[in-house]
Amino acid sequence: MRILTGIQPSGKLHWGNYFGAMKSMFDLQAKGEEMFMFIANYHAMTTVRDGATLRRDTREVALDFLACGLDPAKTIFYRQSDVPQVQELAWFLSCVCPMGLLERCHSYKDKMAHGFDATHGLFAYPVLMAADILIMQSDLVPVGKDQKQHLEVTRDLAQKFNNAYGEIFTLPDAYIPGAVATIPGTDGQKMSKSYHNTIELFDPSAKKKVMGIVTDSKTMEEPKEPEGNSIYELYKLFATPDEVAAMAAAF
Repeated sequence: MRILTGIQPSGKLHWGNYFGAMKSMFDLQAKGEEMFMFIANYHAMTTVRDGATLRRDTREVALDFLACGLDPAKTIFYRQSDVPQVQELAWFLSCVCPMGLLERCHSYKDKMAHGFDATHGLFAYPVLMAADILIMQSDLVPVGKDQKQHLEVTRDLAQKFNNAYGEIFTLPDAYIPGAVATIPGTDGQKMSKSYHNTIELFDPSAKKKVMGIVTDSKTMEEPKEPEGNSIYELYKLFATPDEVAAMAAAF
């Protein structure tokens, strides 16, 4: 089983990165699977325009992954820009990619709603992601729930390419651990650097950020619904089942 995942160096890594993708990768690495992990510095260029910043963040992401458990003896660890064939494949895939396939992608619409520039790079992001996955003939791709649609685009493009040129690419499957499919940020939205609502992996002010999360306007004495509450959802990532049950009862 060949497993591939990547992460953008568009800022410091946070809890959403760890529980959404990194932890799954480390668990699979421990099982002895064939692992590929890359730093997606080309993808990061949709939001990061300063070269020095991108180089610094790429290095820091590499250090964070090594600190958190990536083992270079068990996982092939590389930088996206060091494999120029990925960009070449992205062009080949673009030539079989229907416009409508990209126009239906939720991520692009969401970025537009949050004020991002409507660039071709942002629009064609799923095609480059497909090239990243297909060039390594990946069988399984750990992704967050929000990236599942992009993996479906990857499968569609692989099928279209195979229909045109023969059975060349493996059709990958998504791996989404159900318990941690979406990690809430400090504002209740999905935790994302784009939304400025993250808690960084090595953030000395993590406790302060957690204490500052807005919950609701009910009084202390009123019962509250734990499911969907950001505090409760974040606590579940770290706590034992008994501790989670105790917090639910307290709510």
